[in-house]
Amino acid sequence: MAEPGLLDRARVYLSGPMYYGGEAHGESGWRARVTDFLEAHGATVFNPWQKPPVRGVGEFGREGDMGQPYRDRWTFDDSPDGAVARAYCREKARPMMHIDLRMIDTSDVVIAFCPTNIYSVGTVHEIVVARQQKKPVLFVTPPIELPALRALREHLADDDRGGELLAQLEAEGPLRTNPTGIPSSWYMAILDSENFFDGFGFAHVRDDFPQWHDNALDSLESTSPPERPLLPYLTAISAGATPYKWDSEGRKRRNDDWLLLD
Repeated sequence: MAEPGLLDRARVYLSGPMYYGGEAHGESGWRARVTDFLEAHGATVFNPWQKPPVRGVGEFGREGDMGQPYRDRWTFDDSPDGAVARAYCREKARPMMHIDLRMIDTSDVVIAFCPTNIYSVGTVHEIVVARQQKKPVLFVTPPIELPALRALREHLADDDRGGELLAQLEAEGPLRTNPTGIPSSWYMAILDSENFFDGFGFAHVRDDFPQWHDNALDSLESTSPPERPLLPYLTAISAGATPYKWDSEGRKRRNDDWLLLD
């Protein structure tokens, strides 16, 4: 009998923006799709939108559809009441962070979705924790095209004031294209160079998951097909392929971050 691949019985954590990630959650979100794929290959998935029950601690750290209503109490008011409000927010936020980082602790592999135009602090923290524990982090950084921004710029071509306001908005916000999905140099330094992917490659496995509905990522990957899609890579890993790493001198060796203990 053939040896099972590395995804069989592996624990995989899905890291990425929670509230600024567009279709990050829900039935059509990337987490739901990647969960379907991983579970079909025998993996256990830890999804911060669907936290596992914590034995003896009830609803500890749960977010999901509850959102983060405590954030409305945040204030910079420099008074005793302001101090109490900030302490309240911290006490409400800490369980969420605690359970997510514990899921990192108990995972074997982390998949991180990191579009370069989306603000996310927790994702960076999770990636750093995983790398400190010598765990592989598979990092998806898609191209950022912003077609609506381009269309708006064309629409305002004869509107001087509108063009000025749009240019000001671009300067004030993260409205920057990144057509090749180049990641931050900081990520280049802390992740293995073979663990970067410019898309999921949902089209490669779409026939196996008829429950998936079209979304914005499908449109993006159709117009800009990934050169290094994640899911075909994971399919090969599941079939028994060995993960390798390279150095800049062209030397190739087994990637010993993939230490999945039986």
